[in-house]
Amino acid sequence: MSEQLDAHPEWLDYVADDLGSSAATGRCGLTAESALRCALLKQYRQLTYEELAFHLLDSASFRAFARLPLNWTPKKAALQANIAAMTDTTWEAINTQLLGAARQAGVERGTMWRVDSTVIDSPIHAPTDSTLLLDGVRVMVRLLEAGAPTLTWHNHSRRAKERARAIRYTRDEDKKRALYLDQVDLT
Repeated sequence: MSEQLDAHPEWLDYVADDLGSSAATGRCGLTAESALRCALLKQYRQLTYEELAFHLLDSASFRAFARLPLNWTPKKAALQANIAAMTDTTWEAINTQLLGAARQAGVERGTMWRVDSTVIDSPIHAPTDSTLLLDGVRVMVRLLEAGAPTLTWHNHSRRAKERARAIRYTRDEDKKRALYLDQVDLT
């Protein structure tokens, strides 16, 4: 990984543009090279900023890869400020050039993508026909209340809620069919 970074010094220009120039004022901060290398360590190891700061302080191999000065270690706030400053345009340019180099070397063709995602629990209910119809009634009532004072209409949201609840707890298919028909007419 370090060899690839050394082979593409133009990536540091992208990062330096994102970080801006604060050399005239303030404390000694991360160089563009160190910021890029720290960002890669964070992403590769799936670390938080706090964990990254600890590993940079504790591990000589982390410090050597990040090319940090021997007697200085960035705090988590400095890491976050520098890594977060790197834009998606920079990451896209780096990724495109890296993929091109891998294609030329015959390592990767770049024709297939792998996406890693995590499924988490959420308080959102699974959509069923009856709840979708109920949501439709609720939205129509809200819109009519907000913008149609001259129209004559009836608020059927209470009845729609009762039908949706009845559909949910009814086991008999014939009764459920009749409740669905009423819910559709009501909507």
